[in-house]
Amino acid sequence: MIVSDCIQNRKSVRAYLDKPVPKGVLRELLEKAKQSPSGGNVQPWFVHVLTGEKLQALKITVQSKLQESPMGDGMEYNIYPENLKEPYRTRRYECGEALYKTIGIERDNKFGRLMQVARNFEFFGAPVGLFFTIDRNMGRPQWAHMGMFMQTFMLLAHEEGLATCPQEAWTMMHKTVDELLGLPKEQMLYAGMALGYEDTSHPINSFRTTRSSIDEFAIFHEK
Repeated sequence: MIVSDCIQNRKSVRAYLDKPVPKGVLRELLEKAKQSPSGGNVQPWFVHVLTGEKLQALKITVQSKLQESPMGDGMEYNIYPENLKEPYRTRRYECGEALYKTIGIERDNKFGRLMQVARNFEFFGAPVGLFFTIDRNMGRPQWAHMGMFMQTFMLLAHEEGLATCPQEAWTMMHKTVDELLGLPKEQMLYAGMALGYEDTSHPINSFRTTRSSIDEFAIFHEK
C-alpha cells in the first residue's frame, strides 16, 4: 500500500471484531516499526503486548478499580494543557460532539458519555492491548520519538488490514498498569493502544475528524 493512502485512510477505531491477531503478525509489525526515526538512535520506547487471558485479567482488575474510584489512579501527566486556548479548545469540543453523535449520546447524557469513556479501559473490545512505556529521565524530544514510533506502528498495522486507537486515557490508570505489568520504577506509562480488526458495522467507526486547511498552519517564507 502507498504511504499516502495509509495516512489518508487510517483512523482511530473504537469497535472491534472478536477475531484474534496472530502472534507472528504482531512480531512482524514491531520488527518493522523499530525502524522509526530516533534522535541519536536512543530508541526510547518499550512496548507491552497483552492478549488472551492476560488481557482479560487486566480488564477485570481495571473495571473493579473504576467502580471503586471512577477517576482511576489520577493523572500522571496532563493530556491537554490547563485552560486550553483557541482554536484548540473548539477543535477538541467539536471532535467530542461529533464522536458522541455517531452513537446517539446527547450532551446532557453524562452517564452515557462516562460509559463510553470507560470503554477506553476495555480497549474498545480489541483482541490486543498495547502499552507504550518510556524511561522517566527522558525529555520532551524523546516523547516525540515515542510518538513517531507509535505512528509508524499504526500505519504498518493499517497496511496489514488492522485497525488501531491510540489511548492517552490510560494515564488515568497508570498505577494499576504499572503494578500489573511489573514496571520498574524508572519506567512510566505513556499511552495504551487498541489493535484488532475493525467492526465496520458499528456506527462509531463512521466517525472521522476534520483537518484545518494548509493556510491555517503552514507559513511559506520566500522573501
